[in-house]
Amino acid sequence: KLSQLIMDNQDELSILDCLDVGKTSQDCYIYDVPGTSELLQWSAEAIDKIMDEIAPTGNNDLAMIRKVPLGVIGAVVPWNYPLNMAMWKLAPALATGNSVILKPAEQSPLSALRLAELAIEAGLPEGVLNVLPGFGEITGKAIGLHNDIDCVAFTGSTEVGKYFLEYSGKSNMKQIWLECGGKSPNIIFNSSKRLDEAAELAAFGGFFNQGEVCSANSRVLVQKDILNDFLKLLKTETDNWLPGDPLDPKSKIGCLVTEEHALRVKKYITNAKKETELIYEAKNFDRQSVGTFVAPTIFMDESASKEISNEEVFGPVLTVIPFEKEEDAIRIANGTKYALAGSLWTDDLSQAHRLSNEIHVGALSINTVDAFSSMTPFGGFKQSGFGNDLSLHSFDKYSGLKTVWIKY
Repeated sequence: KLSQLIMDNQDELSILDCLDVGKTSQDCYIYDVPGTSELLQWSAEAIDKIMDEIAPTGNNDLAMIRKVPLGVIGAVVPWNYPLNMAMWKLAPALATGNSVILKPAEQSPLSALRLAELAIEAGLPEGVLNVLPGFGEITGKAIGLHNDIDCVAFTGSTEVGKYFLEYSGKSNMKQIWLECGGKSPNIIFNSSKRLDEAAELAAFGGFFNQGEVCSANSRVLVQKDILNDFLKLLKTETDNWLPGDPLDPKSKIGCLVTEEHALRVKKYITNAKKETELIYEAKNFDRQSVGTFVAPTIFMDESASKEISNEEVFGPVLTVIPFEKEEDAIRIANGTKYALAGSLWTDDLSQAHRLSNEIHVGALSINTVDAFSSMTPFGGFKQSGFGNDLSLHSFDKYSGLKTVWIKY
């Protein structure tokens, strides 16, 4: 019923996220709200597929392994997909029988508050889903340190994720599940005959949602003998991602979430112009007195060592990194502190299988970018965090195993 109510209120929820974040109302309407509803529906349908177990024993013994709720879950979610990221935590936590305290990002509380109203309307008992807006250093910290919260699921920066590990150690040793930063590689090999498509999706992977995506394919590794051809295609595709009014259905991307964040992204761009080669800077949206619009920008970093190639910018910025051999691509792809997602383009099936073992990320897309669904786990390694959202595996984060042994 709640899943249907989300769709019944699709217009309102889309506009709330658009107004809070600056992302386009079209993206909210087409992707975010339907995806939120679908994940909740899928999780509800999965409840009776979560089965307990019977372990082998000797005669006159019965050993049962039960999956039990943890209790109270603290869910702390980011501002880039306010409604959608909330449901990535809420759906499996509620489906496994827990109560949840949801802290939306301070920049984007509106859709979460509306979702709580819809949950009451759908018949969820009061107190099962609680939305608690507030600042991270106050409300988020209080959730992390609270001795009656049994688990915290967090999506956000690596820096803040480490705070939650500290909070757990200082309080009740609650479970912490983290989905943190990323610097995803997108590797284009000369064996790929789909350069047009690779360029189109490279632009999508770097600029969609204003580049404010944890798994954004922000590092584009291109084999040197196809570099010039690929760059021509990429520049052409970049002009399809010009910023515009978020409320205009024709806009492909909107503005960044706050002026503070926009200044941070612009500082990365300014530094990169001093350290690397500026390949392309698209035309920006001209709106006087609004400082949150940032045009898609592309740099070349042949060393793969500059700040722009290693830090998570969280804006519409791509770095192109040339490479010669397969082993160079592997080394560069694995060469940051993050290991969330990645993509590679090749028509060589053996190469695809080989590199699927060598590229150290939680989700690898081959001949596409950022492929996932409700049925596939999403999570990373290294300083991108641990634990998985989506799929039946996400239910494990919010369940404990309890052994019950009966002797006859």
